[in-house]
Amino acid sequence: MTLVDLGMPEARPAPTRRASRQVMVGSVPVGGGAPVSVQSMTTTVTADVEATLRQIAELTAAGCEIVRVAVPSADDAEALATIAAKSAIPVIADIHFQPRYVFAAIDAGCAAVRVNPGNIKKFDDKVAEIARAAADAGTPIRIGVNAGSLDARLLAKYGRATPEALVESALWECSLFAEHGFEDLKLSVKHHDPVVMMAAYRQLAEECDYPLHLGVTEAGPAFQGTIKSAVAFGALLADGIGDTIRVSLSAPPVEEVKVGAAILESLGLRPRKLEIVSCPSCGRAQVDVYRLAERVTAAFEGFETPLRVAVMGCVVNGPGEAREADLGVSSGNGKGQIFVRGEVVKTVPESQIVETLLDEAMKRDWSGERP
Repeated sequence: MTLVDLGMPEARPAPTRRASRQVMVGSVPVGGGAPVSVQSMTTTVTADVEATLRQIAELTAAGCEIVRVAVPSADDAEALATIAAKSAIPVIADIHFQPRYVFAAIDAGCAAVRVNPGNIKKFDDKVAEIARAAADAGTPIRIGVNAGSLDARLLAKYGRATPEALVESALWECSLFAEHGFEDLKLSVKHHDPVVMMAAYRQLAEECDYPLHLGVTEAGPAFQGTIKSAVAFGALLADGIGDTIRVSLSAPPVEEVKVGAAILESLGLRPRKLEIVSCPSCGRAQVDVYRLAERVTAAFEGFETPLRVAVMGCVVNGPGEAREADLGVSSGNGKGQIFVRGEVVKTVPESQIVETLLDEAMKRDWSGERP
């Protein structure tokens, strides 16, 4: 039998990004072609400075680039200056109901302020004052419209939180800021239904060039929320829509960061880290793929070099998938063929697959071009 050299696959191009203006959230550029950033939000009481900073440190270590903190009370507002000064990543103050906390957050040196016009009483009357304070401090504003807190006027007009209602709310508030010469804005139009959310962001993307913060609000527990966010973010980001993201899960916020980063990596919008490609198993498998994939994942935990490792259980797709990975194994008949960047380097007993993969990973220089 003649073997055909299939070569290595070409690198995937990242999606073409929507053209948008850029704002600086502290040291992190958002929009204007900057990399899509991952955000999360602390779950601590903001007034508990020590606990909040500890959680921010955990989020930073997980890859979070911007963090939001809730400011529902005067004690929380008072804590902002210390938190903003000591956080390793930019801090956004999340303001609802009380416009005076917007000014407190700006004075505290927060990197940005998120406001929800739908639930700040007489917000429109405060726009001029907020715009002046934010401009003087160089603080961008995120206008965050949520389906669950849409302005009563728009609910009356549309009957419910339709994409059109969400977009009209966001653009109306933008126009008020623009009247006062302030356009250092980014926008979000969140909804718990991914279909409504996607329609709203697509419409918003066509009608303005402000940077957009993506979110499926109240997405749900970890599994459901991950699916809804991945579907919505994946579709929008693949079309170039979205400049920063937050995955909203009923789970520890570190999990939000992990999911967000994985979504970006899968689209080529963030350099990938360790990726395990493993088959779902079937009646053809001649190895316990589930257990083998788990053992390989555990063995490579903490491995810093970006690698795609393929763990395959039969001869149908195994050789092809292993060939396209940086490192891979195609298993069968109690043995495993070890592939390194498309080439079979050795065949080992099944019991030695994991240690051989790890040994090959550790002894090689992976800095060259990858598949």
